[in-house]
Amino acid sequence: MKITFEGSKKVIAEYNGHRIITDQPVRAGGEGSAPAPFDLFLASLGTCAGIYVKSFCDQRGIPTDGISLEQDMKFDPATHLITNIDIRIKLPASFPEKYRDAVVNSAGLCAVKRHLHHPPAMKVIAETD
Repeated sequence: MKITFEGSKKVIAEYNGHRIITDQPVRAGGEGSAPAPFDLFLASLGTCAGIYVKSFCDQRGIPTDGISLEQDMKFDPATHLITNIDIRIKLPASFPEKYRDAVVNSAGLCAVKRHLHHPPAMKVIAETD
């Protein structure tokens, strides 16, 4: 992954053929033209859970029309950290009751969530070319 800068507060990540643009909100000196990096982190949790729900349904021939996920975050103003994240899977009345617990369990298998429970070691170094 390569990280570069593109004026103002824009920071770009290039990875696996994708260009991921981030920006800061206007109140933080950015243009608000793209999600902030932390917003992408939060979105990665919900979308990761979502792909597990989608795969679960696809494998069982369950239509995903009417299925959505809602993610709520609780923020501690003293520490400036998120203290709790709740993801609710919204199921239509037609969703098979026998799979309700299993679809919740499938969302819990999300790789992003599992990495938070067992975080990798991280090191930052500076080098001169």
